Amino acid sequence: MNEVLARQAEPAPLAGLPNRISDVVTRMAEERPTGLALTEPGRAWTFGDLARIVGDTAQALGRLGVRPGDRILIVSENSLALAALLFAASKLDAWAVVASPRLSGREVDQIGTHSGARRAFYVIGIGQQAAEHARRNGAVVEALPGLGQVAVGPLDAEAVPEPVHAAAEEQVAVLLYTSGTTGNPKGVMLTHRNLLFSAFVSGSLRSIGPADCIYGVLPMSHIVGLTIILVSSIMFGALVRVVPQYDPADLAAAIAEDTTIIYGVPATYQRLLEYKAVKGLPKLAAGKLRCMFVAGAPLDLTLKARVEEELGQPLLNGYGITECSPGVSSVQSAYREDDTVGTIIPGVETRVVDRSGRTVASGEVGELHVRGPNVMRGYYRAPEATAAAIDADGWFKTGDLARFAGEDMYIVGRSKELIIRSGFNVYPPEVEAVLSSHPDVVQSAVIGRAVEGNEEVVGYVQLLPGSKLSSADLLAFVRPLLTPYKRPAEIVILDVLPASSTGKILKHKLAEAARTT
Repeated sequence: MNEVLARQAEPAPLAGLPNRISDVVTRMAEERPTGLALTEPGRAWTFGDLARIVGDTAQALGRLGVRPGDRILIVSENSLALAALLFAASKLDAWAVVASPRLSGREVDQIGTHSGARRAFYVIGIGQQAAEHARRNGAVVEALPGLGQVAVGPLDAEAVPEPVHAAAEEQVAVLLYTSGTTGNPKGVMLTHRNLLFSAFVSGSLRSIGPADCIYGVLPMSHIVGLTIILVSSIMFGALVRVVPQYDPADLAAAIAEDTTIIYGVPATYQRLLEYKAVKGLPKLAAGKLRCMFVAGAPLDLTLKARVEEELGQPLLNGYGITECSPGVSSVQSAYREDDTVGTIIPGVETRVVDRSGRTVASGEVGELHVRGPNVMRGYYRAPEATAAAIDADGWFKTGDLARFAGEDMYIVGRSKELIIRSGFNVYPPEVEAVLSSHPDVVQSAVIGRAVEGNEEVVGYVQLLPGSKLSSADLLAFVRPLLTPYKRPAEIVILDVLPASSTGKILKHKLAEAARTT
C-alpha cells in the first residue's frame, strides 16, 4: 500500500505526560491548591478540594468492593460528582464507564451488562433521569463525602477484573459507548495515554491557562466533554463551569460574564441565536470571550457567519471521533470563509484511501484513516470489530470521507451515508448546507432511500418556531441551488430532529422512518 502520501503534522508530544489522568489533579493541586477548578450551580471546588475529594472517593470505592481492573458505570449529567468518580476510578486503575442518564433504561442496562460493571453509580442530585435509573436498578444512596447525592447499585460478585498495565498506553481509563448514530453502539476502550495526549495537544494549541473559564456544556459522557473540556482544562489549570443541561439563556449570561472559551456542536450556536431572535434581544455581549470551537456535525456556513458576526470571534471548526479520543484536526485561530476542519494536530498521521485501499492524490475524496497516540486500544469484547477498524499497521478507518486542499482537511460525509443516485455520488452535507441556508431552517439532515434500481435523496428539516414554510416551498428553494440528481425527492418537516445528548442528529432513526413511508 502506498504510504508516501500519508500526512503527519509533527512528532507526537509525549515527553512529560503523566501516567494516569488522575495525576493531572494531583499536579495542579500542588501548583494551584486555592485556584478554582470546577463550579456547578451552588457549589465550587478548588484544585485542592478536587484532589482531596478524589482521594476520599477512591477510598470509598475500594470499601464498596471496586478493584483494579473493574469497570464502574457512572450515570450522570455533567457534575462535579461525575468528575470526582472519574478521577477516583483512575486512582484505583478501574475503568470508568460513563453513560448519559438521558439514555433509555434499555440502553443503560445494555451498557452495564456488556461492560461487566462491578458497580453502578448514579448521580441523582442533578436531574430526575439518573434517579429513575437508580430506582429501577435497586440502587441506594451512600455517604460519599463531598459528592452530594449518589446512589450505588448492587455489587456484581461475578464481575471479573481486567488485567492492569503499568504503561499509560496499555491501561484503559474510560470505556465510552458510541452514541449509536448507526444504531449499533460499541464500547470504545480509551487508554490514559489516549486521553492525556489529546488533552495536552488541545490545551497547548489553544494556549489554555489559569485565566480561562471554559463553558462545560458538552456531555462528559461523550469524548469532547470528557477529554477536551474536563481533563485538558484541569491539566492546564483553567476553570470549568460545569453545566448539567444546555440552556441558551444560561450560555448568553455566561458569555457576558466570564466565559473565555466555548466548545459546542452546531446546534449549540444555532439555539443561542434562535434564543436571541425569539427574545428580541440586542447584540449579545461577548465579555471576555476569546475562543469558540465547533465540531461533531457538518458546519453550515450561514450559521458560522451569523455566530461570528454576533460574538466577534472566529468560529473554529474541527474534526474528531470517539475512537481518536477525539482530536484529529482543528482550525487554529483565523477567520475562514469555508468549512474546512483545519489542519492535522501534532503527532497524528492521516491518509485518504479509495475503495481499493490505495492512497489518493491531494484533492481527491476517499476514506480518512488515522494513526497515532490518539487512536483507541479497540472495541471492548469485540475483537472482530476491532480488527476491521484498525489494520495491522495501526491505521484506524474512520468511515468518514475526506479530501485535502494543501494542509487543510475537509470532511465530505460518511462513507456509509454516501447516496448513489443514477450513478452519481451525492454527499449529504452538501445538500444539508443548501437546506440550512434558508433563514427559517434551524437544522437539516439528508439520507438516501432505496427505490427500485436506484437511490433517492430525502431531506428532513426542523423550522424556527412559528414558521409557515411548507415542503413545497423548500423544494422550490433548493431547485436552483442543486443539480437535478442532488435535489431531494421529498422534504419532511419535523418538530424536532432526533438527536443524541450532544446534539448529533441520529440519522439511523430517520432512515428507519424513511423505509416505512
